[in-house]
Order: sequence, then structure tokens, then C-alpha cells
Amino acid sequence: MKLVRHTLRLPVALDKTLRTLAERQGISAYAMLQRSVKAGIATQISPPARDTGDSEMVAELASVSTRMVDVERMLDRALFTACAAYCYARSAATGARKSDEVITAEINAAYDRQRRLSQEKRP
Repeated sequence: MKLVRHTLRLPVALDKTLRTLAERQGISAYAMLQRSVKAGIATQISPPARDTGDSEMVAELASVSTRMVDVERMLDRALFTACAAYCYARSAATGARKSDEVITAEINAAYDRQRRLSQEKRP
């Protein structure tokens, strides 16, 4: 086998990494550089095959994510409706004649309170 010489310039950070790897493996920096070049060329010659399942999985995850957003919106709307029903029922049960503006303020306060409570961390 005939060897050929090449001059190679490396950024300082890459040189430090190369020397660290060489030290870990108990070889010289030149031997580590040679291994790195061989591994890099081998990878370039036969790159890993792309798995067609990956694109299908990404598409499915995107679909699930979109559906989750829809479910979150629906749950948020259900929470608001439940708060509204509670506030109107409480107003009717107490017999207090409150204006729609007052009840709307109570609904929004109850909704905000429930959202805040749902976001608190539990032990």
C-alpha cells in the first residue's frame, strides 16, 4: 500500500476534540485523524438508508398534534359552558336578580380560576 500525504488544517475546537478522543482511546492524534477520515469516507460512500416509515410517522404525529389542538379547544369550550351554567344556576338558586354583565363577569372569573387551577402542578 502506497501512502499519500495531505496537509490538513483544523479549527482549534475540532483539534481539541480530536486530541481528547485520541487520548481516550490511547492512540496518537494522527492515528485518530486517520480513523476519522476513514470513517467519514465510509459514511460518504454508503450513507445510511432513509427509512420510509419515518416520513409516515412524522405525518401521523402531525395529524395527532392537530387533533389534540381540536380536543383542547373543545375541552376549553366545555369548561367555559360549565362555568356559565354554574353561574346562571347559582344566580337563579339564590334568587338574586343580577344583570347579564354581572353574571358574565362571574363566568369569566370562574373560567379563569378553573384554568389557573388546571395548570398548577400536583405532587
